[in-house]
Amino acid sequence: MDNTTRVAVGLAVLGRPAYINVGSDAELPGERTVDAMRELTETVLDEAYSAGVRRVDVARSYGRAEEFLAGWLADRGHADVVVSSKWGYAYVGEWRRDSGVHEVKEHSLSRFRAQWAETRELLGDVVSLYQVHSLTPDSPLFTDEPLLAELAALRSDGVRVGFSTSGPEQASTIRRALELTVDGEPVFTAVQSTWNPLEPSAGLALADAHAEGILVQAKETLANGRLAVDPPFEVGALATVHDVTPDAVALATAFAQPWADVVLLGPAGTAQLQSNLAGARLRLTDDELETLAELRQAPSEYWAHRSTLDWQ
Repeated sequence: MDNTTRVAVGLAVLGRPAYINVGSDAELPGERTVDAMRELTETVLDEAYSAGVRRVDVARSYGRAEEFLAGWLADRGHADVVVSSKWGYAYVGEWRRDSGVHEVKEHSLSRFRAQWAETRELLGDVVSLYQVHSLTPDSPLFTDEPLLAELAALRSDGVRVGFSTSGPEQASTIRRALELTVDGEPVFTAVQSTWNPLEPSAGLALADAHAEGILVQAKETLANGRLAVDPPFEVGALATVHDVTPDAVALATAFAQPWADVVLLGPAGTAQLQSNLAGARLRLTDDELETLAELRQAPSEYWAHRSTLDWQ
């Protein structure tokens, strides 16, 4: 079974000089200049496209990711690439790896208007899905009726509206957000959530969303690189059995979830891309999946550890 059509390449690592993913240094340029990162982004996108990947995920906070993607699309002329982007975080890192603050979050009507205009200026009408970036229970969006009305209005432009989630309360956030309506119609018809063998707590909510026709995308499927660089014994053992790298095993668990319409990859280069794509072709047995299910951590533990990861 080949799940390549379910793959989306995310540009969180490639669109800026620093991110919290571990294990990226070996593939990233020694000097992470704008030109060097643009060239690497285009190389990765070329290889992904050649492999059959037709989805790319970006965000306003991913440095120059939208700009890099726009240039690549214009140069290659690909008209069959499905593009999703996100608003809510602003990139403030000034292209420095040692920036004290790399991004700032704000879920407000003014931020949405400004960032949607920026996204449209760069990518025109190729964005088919625009998402609230990192929705959490404390977001003011839930009670901001003018903002919700303007998000819902994107439907008239043919743009799907969704949200991504993070934090230990993903499941309740998903359910609450999918209940939001404007004029009797749901505001959101897509969700992008963290799901991996260490943090599967959103799984049931995502399965329910999928059953209701919501587009479901699984992100941070390698736990920000942890499952590739320092995997639990069980992941490494299965990698040996199947003659693949640990990241492929971890990703295969995501592809095994019937509710996961799209599985996001975040490669730092072509070698990572190819080892990730092996996960789209790997089929794990039910017993193997049950073994990996035992790796789950308490959400509070998982997210506390994630918060300690350094930008590098």
